[in-house]
Amino acid sequence: MSDTLPPRFDVTRTDIERVVTLFYKRIRSHPTLGPVFAQSIPNTSEAWVPHEAKIANFWANAILYERSYSGNPMAVHMSKPHVHTDHFPIWLDLFETSLRDTLRPDQADSFNALARRIGRGLQMGLTFQRAAPDRPPNLI
Repeated sequence: MSDTLPPRFDVTRTDIERVVTLFYKRIRSHPTLGPVFAQSIPNTSEAWVPHEAKIANFWANAILYERSYSGNPMAVHMSKPHVHTDHFPIWLDLFETSLRDTLRPDQADSFNALARRIGRGLQMGLTFQRAAPDRPPNLI
């Protein structure tokens, strides 16, 4: 009996890496998200190569159940005051476009559903963490 779980859906590590590479290429030139990312990641290959590898490890962990990622995405995003909740819909749409330009439709659909679920969780976490303590939360 194996302790290895089957992938969440049909993608390979190479597929994930191709998506991540294309997505971050687009991020760097995006008029809204490019400047946001530039505040955390300098526009050099020395900075982007390890970031892309870390994010590929995150997705490989989430989809392929690899144990190659350790980190706390919620804490990282919460620690960045320049990351706002209104960035997430833009991020998710750009990620979906990268998925659709890289993968088969069935793969893109599955990956997109997972990315949107994770993105909603991060967005909600930022909303609650940054809410004024004397006001009700904005649930939109």
